[in-house]
Amino acid sequence: MAGRTYENGSILIRDGKIVRVMQGQMSRQLPEAERRNHMILDAEGGIIMPGLIEAHCHMGITEEKKGAEGDDSNETVNPLTPTLRAVDAINPMDAAFDDAVKAGITSAMIGPGSSNVAGGQFAFVKTRGRCIDELIVLAPAAMKVAFGENPKTNYGGQSKSPVTRMAIADLLRRELFEAKAYLEDQEARPDYRYECWRPVFEKKIPLKAHVHRADDIFTAIRIAREFELDMTLDHCSEGHLIAEQIAKSGFPAIVGPDFASRSKIEVQNMAFKTAGVLEKAGIRLAITTDHPVSLIQSLPLCAGMAVKAGLSEGGGLRAITIDAARICRTDHRVGSLEEGKDADIAVFSDNPMKIATRTLYTIIDGKLCYDYRTEK
Repeated sequence: MAGRTYENGSILIRDGKIVRVMQGQMSRQLPEAERRNHMILDAEGGIIMPGLIEAHCHMGITEEKKGAEGDDSNETVNPLTPTLRAVDAINPMDAAFDDAVKAGITSAMIGPGSSNVAGGQFAFVKTRGRCIDELIVLAPAAMKVAFGENPKTNYGGQSKSPVTRMAIADLLRRELFEAKAYLEDQEARPDYRYECWRPVFEKKIPLKAHVHRADDIFTAIRIAREFELDMTLDHCSEGHLIAEQIAKSGFPAIVGPDFASRSKIEVQNMAFKTAGVLEKAGIRLAITTDHPVSLIQSLPLCAGMAVKAGLSEGGGLRAITIDAARICRTDHRVGSLEEGKDADIAVFSDNPMKIATRTLYTIIDGKLCYDYRTEK
């Protein structure tokens, strides 16, 4: 059960799934024959947790070490590219995937950047493997839309629309209006251009809105309400200034990357205190590194800094486990240690939000993917 803690617990894994979670040493209660058929991993006094979850990043789609050749995050020739799919650009052999596993991060929401008003479809994937198709938990998992400085800067520099925030909102409204008309037309011929919006209007996946400033947050909420769509408020850098209004909207927030510098005007009020203020307002939230804006392995430390600035300790852990899974709509598979869920488990030497804590073991789909004892 999510939220329950065992002082001395055991987890039984079979065929990549959690079969049983219990108090005490399960190995002593298994028949001898069954004990011989199981690999028994002693957590050595460590803390056993669900695998950590990154709720918004660009790992493997903006690759490390490869410069422009490895950057497939933004198709910056058209502000409306909703048909793009992250799965066609994510490279699981990006070094960041190994860093994620070593940090106890077992799954991540990955997708396009924020240069376009409608950037394309995110995917929720596991962090260990070679073929992206084998790592998918949910795809499409969200539709990226962006407000504010990034679309303005990218297309204003090309002397193309959008140059203003008004134009960003107008382009998105027109796109949604046309997509809705297509989906409601029973006689419409199949149109690849608008089919990508079907799961959004059916509320199977949310809009994933890049929003930093308060006014952009309000615009995103306004448009989502107009079209009766679900949405996550990603970054939400000025969320602490308008927490009451965000709470009334009912939309969850994905906060960060607060480890990054205030490199542009729209993040001038970015602060680690945002998560705690949103929590107190009753808003469900996750924490993000926005990798590579800040490094993927800093995820638990980002949560720890938010706790230091006012977020509850339980809220910090939930923001990188079960609440992240709920926001990403994958909590039926990941985010907590429960019977029937994927055996995605991280074992830490101490609370992972503490800077000196080491990852001891990382297990994904029941397979031991990281063992600190093998580190040189």
